[in-house]
Amino acid sequence: MPFPITNQVQTAQQTPKHYGITSPISLVLPKDSDLALTQKLTDALKPFGVFEEELELQRRILVLGKLNTLVKEWIREISESKNIPASLIDNVGGKIFTFGSYRLGVHTKGADIDALCVAPRHVERSDFFTSFYDKLKEQEEVKDLRAVEEAFVPVIKLSFDGIEIDILFARLALQTIPENLDLRDDSLLKNLDIRCIRSLNGCRVTDEILHLVPNIENFRLTLRAIKLWAKRHNIYSNILGFLGGVSWAMLVARTCQLYPNAVASTLVHKFFLVFSKWEWPNPVLLKQPEDCNLNLPVWDPRVTPSDRYHLMPIITPAYPQQNSTYNVSVSTRNIMVEEFKQGLAITDEILLNKADWSKLFEAPNFFQKYKHYIVLLASAPTEKQHLEWVGLVESKIRILVGNLEKNEFITLAHVNPQSFPGPKEGSDKEEFSTMWVIGIDFKKMEGSEHLNVDLTFDIQSFTDTVYRQAITSKMFEPDMKITVMHVKRKQLHQLLPDLVILKRRKHSTEGLRGMNDSSVDLSLDSDNSMSMPSPTGTSSSTVAKSGHSTSPHGCTATSASTESQGKTDSSGGTAPVGAQGTTSNSTSSPPLLGPPAGKRPGSSLQAEKDKKLKVEEESTSEVKATVQKEEQAPVESEQAPVEGEVKMETEMTELGAEEKPQAQKIASADLSDVPLLPANPIPVLKNSIKLRLSR
Repeated sequence: MPFPITNQVQTAQQTPKHYGITSPISLVLPKDSDLALTQKLTDALKPFGVFEEELELQRRILVLGKLNTLVKEWIREISESKNIPASLIDNVGGKIFTFGSYRLGVHTKGADIDALCVAPRHVERSDFFTSFYDKLKEQEEVKDLRAVEEAFVPVIKLSFDGIEIDILFARLALQTIPENLDLRDDSLLKNLDIRCIRSLNGCRVTDEILHLVPNIENFRLTLRAIKLWAKRHNIYSNILGFLGGVSWAMLVARTCQLYPNAVASTLVHKFFLVFSKWEWPNPVLLKQPEDCNLNLPVWDPRVTPSDRYHLMPIITPAYPQQNSTYNVSVSTRNIMVEEFKQGLAITDEILLNKADWSKLFEAPNFFQKYKHYIVLLASAPTEKQHLEWVGLVESKIRILVGNLEKNEFITLAHVNPQSFPGPKEGSDKEEFSTMWVIGIDFKKMEGSEHLNVDLTFDIQSFTDTVYRQAITSKMFEPDMKITVMHVKRKQLHQLLPDLVILKRRKHSTEGLRGMNDSSVDLSLDSDNSMSMPSPTGTSSSTVAKSGHSTSPHGCTATSASTESQGKTDSSGGTAPVGAQGTTSNSTSSPPLLGPPAGKRPGSSLQAEKDKKLKVEEESTSEVKATVQKEEQAPVESEQAPVEGEVKMETEMTELGAEEKPQAQKIASADLSDVPLLPANPIPVLKNSIKLRLSR
């Protein structure tokens, strides 16, 4: 049955010898204290809205029933139009299957539903995106209907009676679709096109997971706890290089296999125990991979060289097996492993009755965790362009993180998966923008007074990649922009909504609940990418699901900023950019810059030391940034009237500044007060961020 009933208590299953690829670690049965702790865990989860009311659950089932009826009616109409024999039409079938968090039974309040429409062989994909789309459009309960036919996994998105639903399509090589069809049957994949196989993969993986755990109810409660913990700790996002919903589900499922008789309170503790000590990159497998001889690409480092470089492989259990964590980087893996260790320490305390479960779900203050941050701003002139632009930029942020972590002076780059609404410009021109924040850890250098770090190449190669793909996919519009800024911890309050920073400082359940209501959407289960990876493709579903904070607060100016616009020449190609440059205040078209210098990003800039302003006091932080509107007063910046190229230098100390330059003492203002570069028919702009770190 595709619709899970989460309120029914599953009867105890007879535990076989073992689940998974190894014997269990422990078969110990739960004690009364374990059951009591599990009840406390359930009570601790309730304030975060992870459980849906029975009435709302029944409403979802009703909506899916209506959708299933529509599918059957549509397939019958298509069959009649294609002169299918009447004897077959009566039994032609067609069915809606669900997958993802809803199918697993762990969806939260207000979460969307991932669905799959399965049709017989005479129904074409083009029919799905034409006649079925038109049929949906006729339904009065259907709102916000849109088709994304060119996506990596083609999808129809809609709101049915207020419930968001994403519908994929798969056409099977069958005359009819029986009601009891089991999509786990590998023979169904024969003679299917790759898009149908990708669409089927989500359901097949979800169903396999549910068949590979000893006790589904224990699995569900544990997974709810782990997903909430991951979201609270900013490590829930497949697209940004952390783990998405299916990956967390597989880790929890593996824990259940290793402790088949344990209840949720024990399983949460064992989860942290197992994966804080896991020897990555050894893969996590729920079952031995099977070869169906269908010549589909599967994850196999013995055969595929690129698979050997995956850092945290978690392998889907359904053929064709794939690594669901191909986006994980060195930084994101280190961050997650550290979080596993902290989770283990907290659950140790909980099991000893030294702490409550609420401590596990306290959100750490991301905005106090690092001394230095990179702020990324993506903006576009219309809402539609903004959605597309944000989807593309977000899908490439992991490239920026990868560039930064390869810098010899950076030990860690941590992107916050929660995006924020960008600040408004002062001009009358309407603009939509979204902002991400990346925490940076620099290496502690011994025996040197100052360290010069150049992030120009790291950032410029990222923006070049984004613009290149936007131009190639014919999505680029002249006013689509990327702004990259360096901000110190003490200056973040000027850029981010006060509500977010203030509430994240509180380590109390009330404060966290307040933040949950206002800022962080815990209902978004954005990991639908259970299909084969597309490291270079842009999924339109990603665009539609890109996170937006609901905080209405405005933002204020930051210490230093550069803005990157589209880099196109008259023929539509990508303009070369330089690795270094100087500032221009001219409002005319910027000149084309030279090719990048062949300097290792992050290398010490000894040759440029004499060009830099000296820091008057070790405790003083000075920021120099380009500005273009001379009539506007710069916020925490100074004009550098040098003609030619564009440059931003930041000189700073790691210590907190007791004294500030006069420019930094200007009262906070909206980011509209920060001068912006003018639009150009051929916008060519250079991002340059250079830091001088003092011990």
